[in-house]
Amino acid sequence: MAGITFGVFAPSLWHGFVNWDDTANFVENRHYRGLGWVNIRWMATTFLMGQWIPLTWLTLGLDYVLWGMDPFGYHLTNILLHCATAVALYFLSRRLIALSIPFREGDALTIAALASTLFFAIHPLRAESVAWVTERRDVLSGLFFVLALLGYLRARSGGPRSGAWLLASLGCYLLAALAKSIVATLPVVLLLLDLYPLRRIKPGDWRTRTGIRLVLEKAPYFAIALSTGLMAIWAQRSNNFLTSLDRLSVADRIIVAIYSVWFYFAKTVLPSSLSPLYELPARVELSEPRFLGSAVGTLVLSTIVLATGRRHPAVLVAWLAYLVILAPVNGLLHNGHQLTHDRYSYLSCLPLALMFGAGVGRVLQAGRGNLLRPAVARAALVTAAAWLVALGILTAQQVGIWRDDDTLWRHALESDPACSICHINLGITLANQGLPGLAIGQFERALALRPDRVRTHGNIGTTLLQAGRPADALARFQKVLARYPDDNNTRNNVAVCLLQLGRRDEALAELRAILERDPRHVLARANLGVALVEDHRLEEGTALLEEVLADKQDQAQARAGLVRGYLALNRNDAALSALEALRATDPRAANQLEGLLIPTW
Repeated sequence: MAGITFGVFAPSLWHGFVNWDDTANFVENRHYRGLGWVNIRWMATTFLMGQWIPLTWLTLGLDYVLWGMDPFGYHLTNILLHCATAVALYFLSRRLIALSIPFREGDALTIAALASTLFFAIHPLRAESVAWVTERRDVLSGLFFVLALLGYLRARSGGPRSGAWLLASLGCYLLAALAKSIVATLPVVLLLLDLYPLRRIKPGDWRTRTGIRLVLEKAPYFAIALSTGLMAIWAQRSNNFLTSLDRLSVADRIIVAIYSVWFYFAKTVLPSSLSPLYELPARVELSEPRFLGSAVGTLVLSTIVLATGRRHPAVLVAWLAYLVILAPVNGLLHNGHQLTHDRYSYLSCLPLALMFGAGVGRVLQAGRGNLLRPAVARAALVTAAAWLVALGILTAQQVGIWRDDDTLWRHALESDPACSICHINLGITLANQGLPGLAIGQFERALALRPDRVRTHGNIGTTLLQAGRPADALARFQKVLARYPDDNNTRNNVAVCLLQLGRRDEALAELRAILERDPRHVLARANLGVALVEDHRLEEGTALLEEVLADKQDQAQARAGLVRGYLALNRNDAALSALEALRATDPRAANQLEGLLIPTW
């Protein structure tokens, strides 16, 4: 089981980091690199990318200690954590299915648990969580989420060690919460398990003494859930990631939430056209076919589940658990540019996997007990096995799209050619490959699809600037400033254009204006320092560049400017040291400057 899971995801071992949060999280982030006190303090307090995930950062810091910046090790850890989750899920499945179905033969229970586990572990929806290094938080929180459930079930089975199992469950839940806040709904899931299959309470008894007692005994879980939820909202707000009601109204959020319920169910049943980004449309309208269809599908499916709930309580509880686990990411509390994400299925689809395994077990037992014609039972089991094989093949293919930036975004556009952000990200990839013409074509396509994304003009401007067309780039940056006049990054780009156009006084005035608003703006300080060095204001320029590097040691532009400044001041030893430091972050720039130092050796 673990071997099959490892084999399906093994191709990702040779993948790199992708420019879809990996760059900000790892390639450009030095804070997590190590397990020293400074690193651990950062891990415990950072809200980078709108996430508070200290335990996840701790595992990534360990990866750096073991592997440096080799992505192989990071991918290996992701796969091993997912395999461990699969093993834990097998034992959880055995316990839950055994409580629901009275198996007469042990091998039927084993087959049912294996079916559940493989359905979850090698489903294509898992590819994003496992093959993308940034989603370490999914596989790590998922492992402890499953262990917390397993510990709770062991505790409720009675026996002399039930208290120890309950403490273990609570400890695992705390670790899950420190890995990712998506696990906040676990206490409600435990209450659903109390209802069925533990049968500790009847559906109408929640207001009785028994119901109140069951809720109160979950108080430690709820305390962790509440603190985790508050930290998650704080992290999102601190980065301005939460979507405003002006952008997405309450009615829109309800439509998106209903769409999410149907989306993950449908993609679990038929995992086709999966993508790294399902873009939130400019307008959410219920009359649009995909939203209307999802609403109808969700209503019909929920009606069927409720109608059969008395006869099949396992189906009802599984559906409720699915809705509860999905709640934090169903769109009601929205952030980002997405409508849905494949990774949001990592926990929410666990109940669906359990239902698949239970169904396999029932068919197997019915066939053996002559409650179902043997030929029909065999056909159903062969179909289930074939489906699992197909899922494994599809997952291996889906893992492959995370190989690099180019593969990722070309696949995304094959899945949805109207995804403007996908065009932007492919454009950035092409620009990084030195293909400015193709990159600008992608940016223009993105603008044609979503003219409201004015910042895309900034992508075009940056590409034009790199291609040596500062006048054309300036016009693009000014379009951005017309909408966002306080955007200091764009104003910094305007200053660079002005410098290249020889309009130095205007450029210096722009840079100083940026620093009046944001004295710690790294790029503005670096550009001003370099400009001062070029204007032979060497002491002032080098001092400013030294300040920049004290704050951000890997700022290559400041380091290169410092090499030139030291040389002009005849501080040749300092220039040589700065050059060697530059070589570690930008070898190309170091090679270009190396010739300036040859006469001094």
